[in-house]
Parts: sequence; C-alpha cells; structure tokens
Amino acid sequence: MLDLTPNLSDPGTAASAEPWEDVPASADYERVRRIVSFLSEHWRGQPSIDEIAAHVGLAPAHVHHLFRRWCGLTPKDFLAAITLDNARALLADSASVLETSYEVGLSGPGRLHDLFVVHEAMTPGAYKAGGAGLEMVYGFHPSPFGEAIVVATERGVAGLGFVDDGDREHALADMRRRWPRASYREDAAGTAAYIRRVFEPTLWRNDTPLRVVLIGTDFEIRVWQTLLRIPLGRASTYSGIASHIGRPTAARAVGAAVGRNPISFVVPCHRVLGRSGKLTGYHWGLTRKQAMLGWERGRLLG
Repeated sequence: MLDLTPNLSDPGTAASAEPWEDVPASADYERVRRIVSFLSEHWRGQPSIDEIAAHVGLAPAHVHHLFRRWCGLTPKDFLAAITLDNARALLADSASVLETSYEVGLSGPGRLHDLFVVHEAMTPGAYKAGGAGLEMVYGFHPSPFGEAIVVATERGVAGLGFVDDGDREHALADMRRRWPRASYREDAAGTAAYIRRVFEPTLWRNDTPLRVVLIGTDFEIRVWQTLLRIPLGRASTYSGIASHIGRPTAARAVGAAVGRNPISFVVPCHRVLGRSGKLTGYHWGLTRKQAMLGWERGRLLG
C-alpha cells in the first residue's frame, strides 16, 4: 500500500503562523465559545453585534474582528449559519447527497473543499485486542476549536479530540480507553504535521491526502466510512446513515457509533443532525459542533 502519511521531516510541514495561530487558540476559542453559546440561546431574536458584545464583555469591533479572524464570517453570517432554518437546509436532499458521494468517490466534486481523506480500517482482531501491539504517539496542539489532542499510529491519524478546561489528562484518558492495551508515547513534534493538515485548508489537497486509521467494530467502521461521504456544508441524519449501510431500523445504533467516533472533525460526526435539523448530542459539546458548522460555512463562503 502506498504510504501517504505526511512527511514529518518535510520543511513544508514545519510549524509556521497560520490565521488561527495569531493568538493563543485556546483563549480565542473560549471567547468564541461564549459568543456561540449566547447566539445558540438567542438566535430567534437575531441579536445585534452590540448585544453580543455586551453579553461577553468585549467591544463590538473586537467581536467582529475575532469572528472574521476565526472563521472568515461576521457574527451576523455566523448567526445565520446556526439557525434552525439553516440546519434544515443542510439536510436538504441528504439521501441524494450520500448516494451521489458513493457514486463519485471521495475525490469527487462534493469534496472539492474538504480534507481529501484516505482511510483504512484495522482488522477486527486488532480492535478486540484493545489495540495490543499498537504504538500510539500523541500531542497537544492549538486548533480553531480550542486545544486539541492528536493520536496517531505509523499508518496515520487514529484519534482527534479536544481539551476542555485545560484538563489534558482527561482528554488523553478519553483516547486511552478506546484502545486500552496500546502503548502511548507523547510526541508533539511528530503529530504537529497532522494538526496542520486537518485545519489549514491550503493543505487540503487530493495529491497528498490525509491518511486516517479507523479502529472500531465492523459496524462502527461502516458508520464512520459513511460519515466521510458527507460533503462539507451538508449534513445527514442518523436514519439516513442507517439506510445507507443497509440497516434502516438501526438509527439508534448508528447514533451510538457516531458518538464513539474517535477522530473528531476529520470523520465529520458534527454533520449528523436530527431529522428536524436539531443539533443533537456531540461528544465534544454542542457549542463546538455549532462552531464547526459555522467554521465550515466560512470556508465555503471564502
């Protein structure tokens, strides 16, 4: 198999300042989180920039600049992106979106703005063994959605999660419990290239796709592979995914598999909504789910 794992010694992957690294990402996202939370609760009233700024204790110009820097959107545009009407629009023709993506493949037009992910699945035996024999490297890095933890094997990214309230130990434990018998070694220098490949759109190229490794049950992997078919800027439902994997009555089981997805954002479980367009549960928090959808909207508008 051709190894498309990013070359960690390549100067092109070395750390350099990106738009989302201009300020400490954890502080940036915390401010954004408070604003998104406010908008989530008050979107029906379409609050003004002055009202948003007053709620979070920032100047209106600061709020505006923060959002523009963070995701290329004004607060007004972001507000539109998280309304229920917009969520329903994301779901429009969700079945045909999945059908089309299956026909055109991962590198088709529907993924023009996406991560160009190549994935492989570990054998069922490796999952049942709890990752025994696997060496995992991990590192903590800034991201547009707060501090992130990246976990990788020699084959590619196996986990991507987020640190809340500065609790790195909890974030690492969340990854360890998924593969409790694997060995873990901290190597932030070794995982830095991956975080850049995930969150820097200029590096989303189909000639050097990001390699991810799916480690789960057969059913979970089928669900996660289907999530990879949902294009940026669109969404599907649990029942829609269940139908596409040939298990139309298994929407609840699909929901459980979505919740156990270990590779946040890359395997886009945030693009799964309730049938009505409701942003249902998300392992890393509903505010972060809304933030991801808004950030992606910014990529499309940009």
